[in-house]
Amino acid sequence: MEKAIQAKTAAAAPEFNGDGVKIRLPISGMRCAACSARVERELNRLEGVLSADVNLATEVATITYDSQTISPEGIVDRIRAVGFDVRNETLEEEKDSSQQKELRIQTALFVLAAVLTLPFGMMMLGMLFGWHRFMLGPWVQLALATPVQFVAGWQFYRGAYRSLKRGGANMDVLVALGTSTAFFYSLFSLMLGWEIYYFESAAMLITLILLGRLLETAAKGKTSAAVKKLISLQAKTARVIRDGSEEDLPIEEVQVGDIILVRPGERIPADGIILEGNSSVDESMLTGESLPVEKQPGDRVVGASVNHQGSFTFRAEKVGSDTALAQIIRLVEEAQGSKAPIQRLADRVSAVFVPAVLAIALLTFAGWYASGGGLTAALMHMAAVLVVACPCALGLATPTAIMVGTGVGAERGILIKGGEHLERAGKIDTVVLDKTGTITRGIPSVTDLRVFPPWEKKELLGILASAEKKSEHPLGQAIVRRAEEEGAPPVEISSFQAIAGQGVRFERGDEIWYIGNEALAKAQGVDLLPVREQKNRWEKEGKTVMLAMTDKKVAGMIAVADIVKEHAAQAISELRKMGLDVFMLTGDQRQTAEAIAWQVGIENVIAEVLPDNKVQEIQRLKNAGKTVAMVGDGINDAPALATADVGIAIGTGTDIAIESGSIILIRGDLQGIAAAIRLSRRTLQKIRQNLFWAFFYNLICIPLAVVGVFTPVMGGAAMAFSSVSVVSNSLLLKRYNPENNNSNPIGINRRGIKKMKQTILKVNGMSCNHCKNAVEKAVKSISGVESVQVNLDQGQVVVEGSANYDRLVKAIEEAGYEVIS
Repeated sequence: MEKAIQAKTAAAAPEFNGDGVKIRLPISGMRCAACSARVERELNRLEGVLSADVNLATEVATITYDSQTISPEGIVDRIRAVGFDVRNETLEEEKDSSQQKELRIQTALFVLAAVLTLPFGMMMLGMLFGWHRFMLGPWVQLALATPVQFVAGWQFYRGAYRSLKRGGANMDVLVALGTSTAFFYSLFSLMLGWEIYYFESAAMLITLILLGRLLETAAKGKTSAAVKKLISLQAKTARVIRDGSEEDLPIEEVQVGDIILVRPGERIPADGIILEGNSSVDESMLTGESLPVEKQPGDRVVGASVNHQGSFTFRAEKVGSDTALAQIIRLVEEAQGSKAPIQRLADRVSAVFVPAVLAIALLTFAGWYASGGGLTAALMHMAAVLVVACPCALGLATPTAIMVGTGVGAERGILIKGGEHLERAGKIDTVVLDKTGTITRGIPSVTDLRVFPPWEKKELLGILASAEKKSEHPLGQAIVRRAEEEGAPPVEISSFQAIAGQGVRFERGDEIWYIGNEALAKAQGVDLLPVREQKNRWEKEGKTVMLAMTDKKVAGMIAVADIVKEHAAQAISELRKMGLDVFMLTGDQRQTAEAIAWQVGIENVIAEVLPDNKVQEIQRLKNAGKTVAMVGDGINDAPALATADVGIAIGTGTDIAIESGSIILIRGDLQGIAAAIRLSRRTLQKIRQNLFWAFFYNLICIPLAVVGVFTPVMGGAAMAFSSVSVVSNSLLLKRYNPENNNSNPIGINRRGIKKMKQTILKVNGMSCNHCKNAVEKAVKSISGVESVQVNLDQGQVVVEGSANYDRLVKAIEEAGYEVIS
């Protein structure tokens, strides 16, 4: 018991939060939804237990309790008092081993039952086709049926006894009563010489139910494949450098601060920062990103990712349960053990299901006997009612779909924190995107550069960057980065001076230079008329324009902006084509915000919003009847993420804001938003299908058994099929790829059908409607162009279709205009 409470893995380790202590306990002995409902009900009655959810599919209870009122031992004692046990599992491997053991036991019992039941099958065919040579004598039937009933079927008697002993009734009670009715009636008939036997019905029932349980056990094992896959990624050893010597240590002995050497092809054992060496690292198992990521000193590495080429040393910063992989595993396990609100009706029905079926079975017996059907018919119809009822399908309908759905998401860098969040995400109709760091990169970059004679591009960049290196202003650092990218040579400068609110002044030899805004230009008497038109156009696009000046003339003009992320426009286009309303939320001025929104195709802009007011804007949308998802970085936007119906946090794979979002996108790619919503919708669809089948099955089959349409054997077969069909339907989710948007993929799909893509071109020289018409005509003449939009104010041409980029550029330039980006 102590091991189960103090488990080493995240699956059972206590977690402390403001609402109490949370533990996850693996429970054995639950056979159906009635069992899990009883355990959950008893736990929630305990004083000090704040909440308890019991998942039949994972066989895990998630309990939040007040440690001042009740202890974990008290919780375990209560579980045992109602007839169940807490498994001593401290490692996922032990859980996997117990599942394999259960699978082997069920396989052996089914094989035993199937071999002994085969002669009964031949006899039933013989009776159907008049093959008398296959008939079995009554004593032979008894000899074959007895081991099936009491060896292969002993687990049903054991389960029924335990259930009745604790004052409840589960599926084992129904199976034991149904099969015992057929077996013992046949035995008494043999003893009394009535010559009416149903040994074959009892044996076939046991065999079919065992087959269903075997298939169900195998299928349930597959639903947790995602967690097993994540756990298998963990490195087993680490090459630690201590006191100048290398030493291979088990991963459990690695400590924070250890220096670890990683060679090509090895798995990184912990999270940390590279000290020496360069390499490329495959992080696809965590982020879903297929391309290796280049790493150099100062970069972070994530445990469980694979080193490709070079060797490097790094300092371990997070080890064991603190690593990103451990957090992901813990998050996925908790999600797979959670419940969705849609399951509540099934839980309420499961709690009273078995007693209701027992009552219906007794009424069936009484009705058939009273109507003159005779004792034999009454007993067989009662047995059919008992064995056809299936509470398992109700209990498995929701959790199996959640397990598979969250597992599929985890394999693609989409972490959904639980069934409740998954269900809400499937109902989203509005997506609100924070601008900085979500739509844009969050780092200013040089977007446009114009150089005036006699200066050359690299020469001017070298001068400006040499000055801005002495400045800490983010706009100045953008110029420094651009100069480094261009390979611009640095120069000697002197007398650097920052001018508050305007820019900087410095000297290069005997030249006096200024870099700054229009106010600085006016103060120095610089004429801006030659650059006014282009400067205004850039500013309308939401860019900050800096002027480089010397000798009272403009030597260059630089536009700096927080540029949008790659694929942002495509991701937002996907959201809109899914029927979602998309909003951008930002504190920027409306002109700047609208310029960014236009670039990515967002029509609804909420601008000039103070950080403290973002929550009110989200609430306003919710009050309007919308189901809102808020997308942000998960830290600065935490209040808005928490206020939204679904908070989607953009992560980086190492710095995941676990507490702030309902869904975490590890890769940080906006395309993950559409994928997460598509996955949630598909999983919710599977849950509804499963619940419909589970309710429909019982609502149809039980009445059919009551009126005599179903025989006991037919009922047993239908019951076995019901549970297996629900689990199998959930497993179909494993084949679903939420990243594949059939409605709007870019490029060519699997069938070779070309799909639409969007190309945005920056064009110089367009100033009137004549220019607009000329550009539209030139672009539309290109094969593959579906539509074209020309925006004179922005100086942009947006083309949709499959046309070649180079041909578009050539057509515009032949029309007399310049394509600049």
